[in-house]
Parts: sequence; C-alpha cells; structure tokens
Amino acid sequence: MRLSWQRFFALLHARNIEFIRDRAALSWNLLFPVLMMVGFAFIFSQEEQPLFKVGVYDSAGVGHPFLQSHYLQFIPIANDSELATAVTKVERHQLDLLLALDAPPRYWINSSSAAGYVTEQMLRASDAVMPQRQLVSGDEVRYVDWLVPGVLGMNMMFSALYGIGFVLVRYRKNGVLKRFHATPVTSLEFITAQICSRLLLIVVSAIMVYLLCDLLLNFAMYGSYLALFCVLLVGGFNLIALGLIIAARLRSDEVANGLINLLTMPMMVLSGVWFSLEGSPAWLIALADLLPLTHIVTAARLVMIDGAGVTTIMPQLATLTVMGLLFLLIGTLLFRWDD
Repeated sequence: MRLSWQRFFALLHARNIEFIRDRAALSWNLLFPVLMMVGFAFIFSQEEQPLFKVGVYDSAGVGHPFLQSHYLQFIPIANDSELATAVTKVERHQLDLLLALDAPPRYWINSSSAAGYVTEQMLRASDAVMPQRQLVSGDEVRYVDWLVPGVLGMNMMFSALYGIGFVLVRYRKNGVLKRFHATPVTSLEFITAQICSRLLLIVVSAIMVYLLCDLLLNFAMYGSYLALFCVLLVGGFNLIALGLIIAARLRSDEVANGLINLLTMPMMVLSGVWFSLEGSPAWLIALADLLPLTHIVTAARLVMIDGAGVTTIMPQLATLTVMGLLFLLIGTLLFRWDD
C-alpha cells in the first residue's frame, strides 16, 4: 500500500487544526496536570508522612529485635546488588533506614532525614547490640519531585487514549470515516496521520506542562533531557498504539469510554503514579510490569530523580517499543472504516 505524502500532510494539518480550535480540550490538557501537581505539592508539604520504611538485608537469617517494632514497614533486600540500590534509596529519602544483618551488622541513615532520625532512635531502643552506623547524604526528594514524572505519564496516557480511541470512534459514529473512505485516502495514510498528529500534540503539551510546572514548583531534574525526551516519544507512541486498538472497530462513545476507563484505572493505581509499590507482593509487581504506564513512569523517574541516561533506561525503552509495535499491529489489522 503506497503512502501519498501530500494526502498525509493534509490529514496531519487538519487534525492539528481541529485540536487547536477545541479550546476546552487544549486548556484541559495543559492546565489539569499543572493544577493537580500544585495541589499535591501544597497538601504533602504540610507535614511528614507517618509511615516509616526500613530496608532489611538479612542473608544469614539471624533476625533482630528491631524487626518486631510496630508502625514500621520492613522491606526485604535479597542480595548485594539490591543492597547497593537500597543505599541510594536512603540517600534519596525513599527509605528511612537500611539495616544489614550480615557480619558485621550495619545500618544506613540519611543525616538530613527527620524520619531517619526517628527510626534510628527506635533501633537504639530495641535492647540489642547496635550495628555499625553508616551515614549517607543526598538531596531530599520531595513528594512533588517524585509525583511529577507520574503525572506527566498519566497526562500522556489520557491524551493518547482519548485523542485516538475516543476521537476515531466519534468519527465512525458521525460518518466521517465513511466519507474519508470514499476519497483516495488510504487506511495507511489516515492511521499514520492520526498517530503522528497525536504524538506531536503529546510532545508539545508535555513540554509546555513540564516548563510551567518547573516554573511554579522548581522540581528535581538530575538526568539527561535527551533521555527524558526519548521516554516521551517512545511512551507516547506506545499509548497511541494502544488507543488505536480501542478505535479499530467501535461505534459507540459509551463503550469506548468504558474501555478507556477499564485500561486507565489499573494503570493509575498500579503504575506507581501516586505511590510506590516498594514492598508490595511479588504478583502485584509482576502485574504492574505488564502495564505500559509502569515502564514510562519508571524510566521518567530514573532520569529525573536518579540522573539516568539513555543507556540506563534502555530496558524500559525496549519494552515500550516492543509493546507499542504489538499494539500497532493489532490495531492496524482490526481497523475498519465502517462496520
């Protein structure tokens, strides 16, 4: 099937103009994530959260009286590699204390962490021989710093699924696709133009939201902008291809809206947008790994908080690319102009 660039650019231009003229949708895409992050930044800046998280590396299985303490969440550390990662989490205030019960017993706290200080006092009060104290330091990661990558990913998800899935269903219902089918426009040209238009709009809106939130909140960004842009491109393509599956044959707005909600709700809950799944059951983490938003948010946080480059996030980018190509293949095979 041959692609006419003239028809492709005409379709691309028309879809972009249609979106820009829809001022309500444009405002919602730009203002909603900003207002959400500002609101959460205000709420969670009022006081420290009451939940203390303690990483425990107990390779010998010797145990410790401190592990019987209440009001603490103990997160097991399986091996030396995870221990090194856990030390970084203490630096980033993602863990309040890290306890290693090998020989000799040691523990790590962040010298600037109020929660780490309280947890250390609980360790001292456990009536046991104190492990060796190891101090680490690192810039505090505020909740809003941790939240920004998740909200950016969530905004991409809604923009992609509704911008492709809902819009194409509306086109089919209103007879727009039938009229397109009567023209020389091919399905390849139409689908490609829709994907490129939505990806362009996602990139532009995400950059604008990022800049506006950075101006208002001054959140953390330690990594490469190139790596973050790669996450934006690959993640946006993945979610658009997922939306194409929804739009392939449906004619009902209600059914399309229900399917989009069915996809978005698990991703919002399980992909780490609002809270970390650290310490959750293994089956729940495995289920979350099947969701594309999980890999988008994980990669974005690695770049923005941990300073990762493109090489570090390559596993997430590869997973998103494979998933996106699979979604695109399914959506293209299922697509019909009108049933």
